[in-house]
Amino acid sequence: DPPATTPADTAEAAAQLPVERTTLLCPAPSLSDIADTSYTSFTPVTKGAASDGKAELQAAAEQSADGTGSGGGKKKAAKPVLTPKTPGTPATGDTSGADGPAYVGTAEGKYAPGWTVQETTEVAAGTGRGLQGVNCTAADTDFWFPGASTAASRTDYVHLTNPDDGAAVVDVELYGKDGQLKSSVGEGITVPPHASEPVLLSTLTDERQTDLTVHVSVRSGRVGASVQALDDKSGGDWLAASADPSGSLVLPGIPKDATDVRLIAFTTGDSDADLKVRLASPDGTITPAGNETLHVKSGMTTATDLGDVTRGEAGSLILTPSDQSVPVVAALRVTRGKGGNQETAYIPATAPVGTRATSADNSGKGTTLSLTAPTATAQVKVTASAGSGGGTAVSKTFTIKSGTTQNVDAPVPSGLKGTYALTVETVSGGPVYGARTLAATENGVPGFTIQTLPDDRGTVAVPEADQDMSVLQK
Repeated sequence: DPPATTPADTAEAAAQLPVERTTLLCPAPSLSDIADTSYTSFTPVTKGAASDGKAELQAAAEQSADGTGSGGGKKKAAKPVLTPKTPGTPATGDTSGADGPAYVGTAEGKYAPGWTVQETTEVAAGTGRGLQGVNCTAADTDFWFPGASTAASRTDYVHLTNPDDGAAVVDVELYGKDGQLKSSVGEGITVPPHASEPVLLSTLTDERQTDLTVHVSVRSGRVGASVQALDDKSGGDWLAASADPSGSLVLPGIPKDATDVRLIAFTTGDSDADLKVRLASPDGTITPAGNETLHVKSGMTTATDLGDVTRGEAGSLILTPSDQSVPVVAALRVTRGKGGNQETAYIPATAPVGTRATSADNSGKGTTLSLTAPTATAQVKVTASAGSGGGTAVSKTFTIKSGTTQNVDAPVPSGLKGTYALTVETVSGGPVYGARTLAATENGVPGFTIQTLPDDRGTVAVPEADQDMSVLQK
């Protein structure tokens, strides 16, 4: 007999309800004495969200279950870096100099659905100089970072932040062009409760390799993980984790003035992967000359230079299987500028915008919003929030044609003061992928950072039975 309910029926029975609690982890921003870091918190307005709640961003070491420090004595909590504002309005805070802490953020009730915190750092000179940015991440147990390096010019750290009351035990594996690099030091790294550990990759191995894939797997507990990839001469940025391994990947939002784009890929399965490489441009999908395909050997990091692949137009890279589908992770290292005025940023493969994606810390002139619809035409609604210091929200709707990438003319709040957030909602059509570039040129160096726009996890599917139970519990 056929089953009483089909998967489609079950999906209909599950309602999308706003999440009630969110945790975000922000890595320690910089080791430079001449760094300035800003934090921006934003919760989008979400239909059906709770009417009250609270949110806070605390230094990781200060967030312990009993309010005591590592010495056991009662700790006086430091002033929070920012106090989140009501949904729809960004809140900002700043720190300066070295030794800024990692932060653990928790949001409940009306503050939780889609809560986004952006960490943006300006480094005036030295290793990693330029603009660095990262979205504070949710805790997880498995992360892949293609695009890291132990080259002589690079100083790369993987930051591990533990939000919980128990220690986390983490393995960090490095994979180079010939396979896994030998290292016993990366096994069983303990991250204490409410603490953050930056692990310098060059201390895990003696091998100097230009392109590495870092695999962070958690044996017990959970962590937030991000890689800080810094270069002596060409700036640097945060490398966020690639989307879950998949046969097809989208890497959106390559700046149109990119002078060099390097693709780094790794297959997490036991088979080699053969990938078709395509560029979604404003006019449609094209094949980069000389880079039609990419062969990725199992267990080995593969990298290829695509040069100035966008040639002055908006672009996104689309990887699809040439033959059988094999799980792959990938990222792009993007360079702007030339000679001594180069700056770099990273675009990991990302998940679709989905129901809604959120980008905090935008400025009227420095923000570029790039959207791509790789498989089918889609309509999206883009909303600019009120400004952190004043201004009125405004929305616009865009159609992204199948196979194209558009740098859309995103709205800016009227009467803007301060920074603002952008939310992107899929209205109809196929999946949309997005990225936000934030640019700030200083002393001739084209500083920039790119954050992808996956779904902000503002809602969760709740089966009908659970909904009924929650009514009874009240």
